[in-house]
Amino acid sequence: MDRMTATPARKVLLAAPRGYCAGVDRAVIAVEKALEQYGAPVYVRHEIVHNKYVVKTLEQKGAIFVDRTEEVPEGNIVMFSAHGVAPVVHEEAKRGKLATIDATCPLVTKVHKEAVRYAKDDYDILLIGHEGHEEVIGTSGEAPDHITIVDGPEDVAKVEVRDENKVVWLSQTTLSVDETMETVDALKGRFPNLLSPPSDDICYATQNRQTAVKQMGAEADLVIVVGSKNSSNSVRLVEVALGAGARDAHLVDYAEEIDETWLEGVSTVGVTSGASVPEILVEGVLEWLAQRGYEDVELVRAAEEHITFSLPKELRRDLRAEARAATEG
Repeated sequence: MDRMTATPARKVLLAAPRGYCAGVDRAVIAVEKALEQYGAPVYVRHEIVHNKYVVKTLEQKGAIFVDRTEEVPEGNIVMFSAHGVAPVVHEEAKRGKLATIDATCPLVTKVHKEAVRYAKDDYDILLIGHEGHEEVIGTSGEAPDHITIVDGPEDVAKVEVRDENKVVWLSQTTLSVDETMETVDALKGRFPNLLSPPSDDICYATQNRQTAVKQMGAEADLVIVVGSKNSSNSVRLVEVALGAGARDAHLVDYAEEIDETWLEGVSTVGVTSGASVPEILVEGVLEWLAQRGYEDVELVRAAEEHITFSLPKELRRDLRAEARAATEG
């Protein structure tokens, strides 16, 4: 066969790391353990993590997801999602005589504590994040009188502060690193004395997944990101892939959502998944691609991840008490 007309070899570039981060893993296990420990139902305020499959699976096991604390019947258990909640939500739970389990990701809790600390020192806090996202609502609620949400570089011109020498920026943990720094640079252009938080707010898992996609993006004709549309970090991965040079990129919850026309003229497909996506969904995509000739899978490793978080303290306490009772019995 003439080399010029030969079909290029089809392959898949599989990002590593991908999928579950430590905060998501902790939150999902917390719901499962709570169901085992206390029995169904266990109420969860908002989706425990932003993934359709995970939510559906936990519902089948007996979790009930509610939008408002008031929807939980008095005397029941309510779990707060990995995205965190404002102090007012804890007050609502107290008024409703609800037992609470706080599954907020420790990295989100860190941002909450930063907000409280800077507000106490009377700083104007510029919170870079998406208006209406659960994490941003929770963080804002820690210091509503001090926080202004900045939803990207285009918002910077309309930001107003009381004292240009007492301004600090914080950010939602699941944003694009590059876009966040673009916003920070624009803010520094307006407020030269803008203070940065003591450590990077964007979570390690978000950064690692974006780095892996950047490495594969230039080589991939098509990047498939497995994740739900309401998952901020999954949506960012599509943007990062296109920014890194991928010709095309799409977000899908399941393999059957892939459109075969996306594969036209494609020899290299990049595959990754957001931080709230279980590996079984990625396996489904790899299987779907293998059936269409993309059997050769090459790993693109950007980082090693060994971080784990312990279960929420309320759950640990009750599990320990049960273990003690069983031993003494």
